Amino acid sequence: MRSVIHGGDIYQNEIELDFSVNINPFGIPEKVKEAMQESLELCEHYPDIHHAKLIEKIGAYYHIPEEHILCGNGASELFVAIVHATKPRKIVIPVPSFYGYEKAANVTEAEISYYEMKEKDGFCLTEAFLQELQEDVDLVFLANPNNPVGNTIEDMLLEKICDRCRGKKITVVIDECFLEFTRKRGFFETHSLQEYPNVIIVKAFTKLYAIPGVRLGFLFCGDQNRTEQILNQLPEWNISTIAEAAGLAALDETEYCNKTTSYIEKERAYLKAELEKMEIKVYPGEADFLLLKTEHPLYEKLLRAKILIRDCGNYRGLSKGYYRIAVKTHKENEKLIATIL
Repeated sequence: MRSVIHGGDIYQNEIELDFSVNINPFGIPEKVKEAMQESLELCEHYPDIHHAKLIEKIGAYYHIPEEHILCGNGASELFVAIVHATKPRKIVIPVPSFYGYEKAANVTEAEISYYEMKEKDGFCLTEAFLQELQEDVDLVFLANPNNPVGNTIEDMLLEKICDRCRGKKITVVIDECFLEFTRKRGFFETHSLQEYPNVIIVKAFTKLYAIPGVRLGFLFCGDQNRTEQILNQLPEWNISTIAEAAGLAALDETEYCNKTTSYIEKERAYLKAELEKMEIKVYPGEADFLLLKTEHPLYEKLLRAKILIRDCGNYRGLSKGYYRIAVKTHKENEKLIATIL
């Protein structure tokens, strides 16, 4: 059996509560469910190969020109397509971070340099990272917020990184898949596409709208020619009729999104306070999950209670004793805390 490198592996164990995946605790919005159900009638036809309506609506929502937008079968497909299109000789990945960047980097013969963020810094990027960005680097993956830590990159530092990379012709891929759970604004909400042609932003519907089984991600690329190069690496009809219907409906869920941000903030604070009462270290963060450190074998104890969390011992830069838990409903969060006690 293959080793588990992601959360959400509910298929090998009997699970009643899954805290290993970081999706919206409110579940799929009803209008999104209805749209997917209604789209079944169209599944006897091919989906729109250009998913034109979805790209138009994403562009209007984020104020990005349509020719700079691509959609993918989840963010993971886009990471791979970016690497294929860029043909990098050297890739830099700060760690600990999402395994998908390493998986994407390994589709080529590129050298991969892992930059270890320090525990004493809360596993945050600091100005020291700038020295890692030299002329021999072609591509860097950044997560904002970081997974599994949940912290965000300080705004001025992120700008300095993108400026330095632009000067050295380094492509910067910024994963913003969890950003909507925070109160921070996206990079292309505060900077122009034209100013940063070397920056690619990747987002997904997966987490915010609780539809990981649908597989729907998208990107914004500052360089229109690079956008076309990435498009050439994507399969035709890579967005299903059901996924497009879900995305179109999701973008109307403004109230749902606003409610989510406040709820995550409140429940995250609750979990942090309760865990710290048990002398479990919680690292600072803003996303809909928390990184913990404890000597107690939490994974095994919770699994016996049919609760699944993410054992982070296999993350580069982490070791035994690190765990990640999602922020879920208050009732579910209370059950988690009661089970740990």
